[in-house]
Amino acid sequence: MFNVRGLNVAYGQSQVLHGIDMSVAQGEIVAVVGRNGMGKSTLMKSLIGVLPSRSGEISVQGTDVAGLPSHSRVKHGLAYVPQGRQIFGTMTVKENIQTGLVVTGKTEIPDEIYSLFPILAEFEKRRGGNLSGGQQQQLAIARALASDPKILLLDEPTEGIQPSIIKDIAVVLKEIRQLRNLTIVVCEQVLSFVLDVADRILVMENGRIVHSDRRDQVDEAAIAGYLAV
Repeated sequence: MFNVRGLNVAYGQSQVLHGIDMSVAQGEIVAVVGRNGMGKSTLMKSLIGVLPSRSGEISVQGTDVAGLPSHSRVKHGLAYVPQGRQIFGTMTVKENIQTGLVVTGKTEIPDEIYSLFPILAEFEKRRGGNLSGGQQQQLAIARALASDPKILLLDEPTEGIQPSIIKDIAVVLKEIRQLRNLTIVVCEQVLSFVLDVADRILVMENGRIVHSDRRDQVDEAAIAGYLAV
């Protein structure tokens, strides 16, 4: 479903990602973990096209989208939930979700989205900026799902969120996968969340993938060692 081959990304003369290779199957949840500054957010931004890649291939169902602008990548099935959520604070919950519908040509929010996030149905007329951090994260995921993606990219979805809500987000991501057979790639630092949600874990260090484990064979101590400061 989703293949990344030889992805190189630089800020000016400073190369940040070094030949990233990653394959994710349909319906698979893959977590990319690593300490701050290891390149996780750069990877996410380059996959969605916010940052241009120097070289490499990013393919969705066999179509290389690496040279396309972000909005075209969304049309090909990529959706992105950025770090810090970046919802529209002055717009209502409903209006925020509707911005995700634009690429589909639809105007009505699918009932499925509100069934996944019932609090958003309850607060649909509330301004996004008046929601809690956890509710804003749910809104950001709902907005991404409104574009009817094949692949969902999430950058640090647990950042600034209380532990009980982190567990809720893990449950919802697995429900989304179940409902839509969606491919999910999540960049994260909270190992308990990763172990709860991921089928496979990739460790990033200094812009490279340096370790990989399937969830059922995971070496928690080794991964925790990579995450230790």
